[in-house]
Amino acid sequence: EVQKAVNTAQGLYQRWTELLQDPGSATKEEVDWTTNELRNSLRSIEWDLEDLDETINILSPSHIVESNPRKFNLDTMELTKRKAFITGTRQTVKEMKDHMSSPVAQAMSDRKNRQALLGESVSQGPGWHSGTDKYTRLDRELQSANSQFIEDQQAQQQLIVEQQDDQLELVSGSVGVLKNMSQRIGQELDEQAVMLDDFSHEMDNTQSRLDNVMKKLAKVSHMTSGKSGQHDTPESFKGWQAALEEMVVALLLSSLLDTCLVMSFSREGIWLSALPL
Repeated sequence: EVQKAVNTAQGLYQRWTELLQDPGSATKEEVDWTTNELRNSLRSIEWDLEDLDETINILSPSHIVESNPRKFNLDTMELTKRKAFITGTRQTVKEMKDHMSSPVAQAMSDRKNRQALLGESVSQGPGWHSGTDKYTRLDRELQSANSQFIEDQQAQQQLIVEQQDDQLELVSGSVGVLKNMSQRIGQELDEQAVMLDDFSHEMDNTQSRLDNVMKKLAKVSHMTSGKSGQHDTPESFKGWQAALEEMVVALLLSSLLDTCLVMSFSREGIWLSALPL
């Protein structure tokens, strides 16, 4: 397989040399194709030679081949021949690669490229056309390349502008959502402020009603104590205090629940009842 690849590479190398020596015999496309195929072929041969060399290096030091000649079908002499083949093939590949990368070959390749652009060949000799005819094809190629470059740049700029427009639309949508949220929050704050004002007003009314009730309770307490002929005792004071606390709680609940508080007085105590408004 390696020898077959070497033969193919030598055929490509011979054709490549002919094309460089006679540029007018082929087009630029054929020269480029032959050059690329030759380089790929030489690279593949180098990889195959590395694999063979590694295999031989593994077999040689351990004397595996000498101790098992039938198993490998390979004796010491054959192993030596293969080493020599690897060395010779590497030298051949190196010579072809050196020729391809030499300044002379590079100069001939550049000349071939220029002549392909100008539409001329070496066979025409020094008798080039005068005037601008010899630059017509070169100018056309340059203009085409410039036009293609400009079109690519314009397409890229247009793509960037479209992406920026999409991003701006997303940002605008986010701003609109935030604006709506802020408006709703403002409305809720206004509603809560109104509720707080109403609650404060209710508290003021409740406080006023409590003051009136306290005055009435004080008057009732004075009247009941005067009729019974008994003075207030600590126990009676605590009873009145507990009754007042219950009444305050009832008034607060009636204010919050929009109910009417009805009080009834008797010797046993104060009775409270709530009626709906």
